Amino acid sequence: MSKLIKSRSDAGFFFSVSFSIFRETQLIMKRIFIILSLVYCSAFGQQKLVKALVGGTLIDGFGATPIKNSVIIIENDKIKAIGTIETLEVPTNAQVISTEGMSVLPGLWDMHVHTMINGHADYKYWDKTYPPLLENVIMPSSAEQLLMAGVTSARDLGGPLKESISVRDRINEGEIPGATLYVSGPFIQKKPYPGTEAFRWGINGVEDAKKKIKKLADAGVDCIKLIDQDQMTATELKAVVETAHKYNLKVVAHGHRPQEIRAGLTANVDCFEHTGLSSAPRYPDDVMEAIKERTAQMNLGPLFWCPTVEGLYNYEYVRDNGEHLDNDSWHRGLHDTIVTDIKNSFTHKDRLPYFQLTPLRKPTLETKIKQLMEAGVVLMIGTDSGIPMKFHSQSTWNELDVWVNEFGIDPMYAIKAATYWPSVWMGVSDKVGTITEGKFADIIAVKGDVLRHVNLLQDVDMVIKHGKRYK
Repeated sequence: MSKLIKSRSDAGFFFSVSFSIFRETQLIMKRIFIILSLVYCSAFGQQKLVKALVGGTLIDGFGATPIKNSVIIIENDKIKAIGTIETLEVPTNAQVISTEGMSVLPGLWDMHVHTMINGHADYKYWDKTYPPLLENVIMPSSAEQLLMAGVTSARDLGGPLKESISVRDRINEGEIPGATLYVSGPFIQKKPYPGTEAFRWGINGVEDAKKKIKKLADAGVDCIKLIDQDQMTATELKAVVETAHKYNLKVVAHGHRPQEIRAGLTANVDCFEHTGLSSAPRYPDDVMEAIKERTAQMNLGPLFWCPTVEGLYNYEYVRDNGEHLDNDSWHRGLHDTIVTDIKNSFTHKDRLPYFQLTPLRKPTLETKIKQLMEAGVVLMIGTDSGIPMKFHSQSTWNELDVWVNEFGIDPMYAIKAATYWPSVWMGVSDKVGTITEGKFADIIAVKGDVLRHVNLLQDVDMVIKHGKRYK
């Protein structure tokens, strides 16, 4: 019996040891499996993080002759290498994306957008109704619509401070999709219009001007948006611009009236917006002389201007041929009730107060743009996107189309005005704005020759932002 017990004890011990060895072996195998899986997933992930755009005609943003049969290697979020099919080998682990028959160019910039509005024709109603939805619905939808239209970067002007910063940062952190936004926060002006105090800040004296600009700088805005500067005192205006520059913030100023331009030039603002001057046929001679004097000062750099002509130039066509307003690209991110509300606001397109003077202004637009170009001003693409019947999914390509096909501006100049120059103005040309090794991979592509048919940009076929393909 004792032998039997000892035998059973030995068996139990043997079983226990064997089971322990089995468990240890199982754990070791499991660890090996996990390690191999991680290695495999890492390799597979790395494989997916390398992309090769192969075969298209590359317009790099600098304005030089396009590169035929181009190859662009993207690794993670950056551009690794650029060449041609003959000169650059495609890595074996790259995801190959054919761009044969396509124009490949940097992601577009729109330097004058308003993400807080989206085509609604009644501003007072909009400003009263939609503030609760700006941060989580309206502004994110506008930013995503821009991105899907090939606009990978945009200067967002005149919005509520908290909401502007929040949406910009959430996009930058990858929480929501959208164009990279450079925000000004609220307009700075002498006195806000009634009911607009959340996104228009009035200035009352020099110290108040300094305080308001410091508050914006401390909040982290990217630039300052100034309007009605001719209504400020010279010392108030000087305080706004000098304080902004102290905090390395550039100042964007309206150019609606001759005195706004004169005052802005005297105060050394960094960019003017709109062609302005209502229905006056051209800029006054003294204004043009002042502009030429400014552009002659090489030490100050270029004088930049966003003429924002498309909304005015195309109004009569939109009024009489509004079928494109039914394009649902501008519905993205918006609830059906908001879409319906926007549509109802321009039921009578011919009656909108916003555009009643526009037919008189239209013939002056080309003249003023040509005056600015002849004076040596550097124009940038900006659209005023968001104004009545002007949607973030459509405005940018329409601006380019008017420049090239109506005003005869060289298409390469127009593309550079929507890629390279905006990145220079924002001080980020070392990161974006051109297709260059080491920069973020913000790249779009469209089937066909965009230098011959710039309006092909109305339907961008591919959108890559920071290496991620969105379309």
